[in-house]
Amino acid sequence: MSCMDCIEATRTYLQMLSLNELKPATVANDHVQVDPVVECPPSFFRYLYSEVGRNYHWVDRLGWTDDRIHAHLSQPSISLWVLYGAGALGGYFELCQHEDGSVEIAYFGLLKEFIGRGLGKYLLTIAVQQAWKEGANRVWVHTCTLDHPAALSNYLKRGFKPFRQETYIAAI
Repeated sequence: MSCMDCIEATRTYLQMLSLNELKPATVANDHVQVDPVVECPPSFFRYLYSEVGRNYHWVDRLGWTDDRIHAHLSQPSISLWVLYGAGALGGYFELCQHEDGSVEIAYFGLLKEFIGRGLGKYLLTIAVQQAWKEGANRVWVHTCTLDHPAALSNYLKRGFKPFRQETYIAAI
């Protein structure tokens, strides 16, 4: 990898220490729903990851085999949730319970066609509420300067507070 294939990025870690810190957002559309994905096929998981992350340099999981995806999703600490708008797939989030009692919103995003409709703040609200329902003692997430420009402000507006920041070199 040459330096021409790299970009400096800043990753910000944010946390919420209590459900009371959540500033929830609703959506004025009764055709929107968020459902858990049970027994997710690897092809569906791969589609969610690649399409939601396409414009944001999500590459870590692109090479995962079906067996690796199945093993990952079979862990009781992992849950996957999908947003549908009028029956069409709109986005998803993945929660990961950690041994320290925290729940990480490991992946979160919308398909490009669903951005700009207020669904991101609603989906994040559902993700946070679900993390607390899963017994979290802390909910955390990270975003970076390669993510959608509204990502960080959405986390802050929902009540997350930054607790760490780092700079790294990312392949593009």
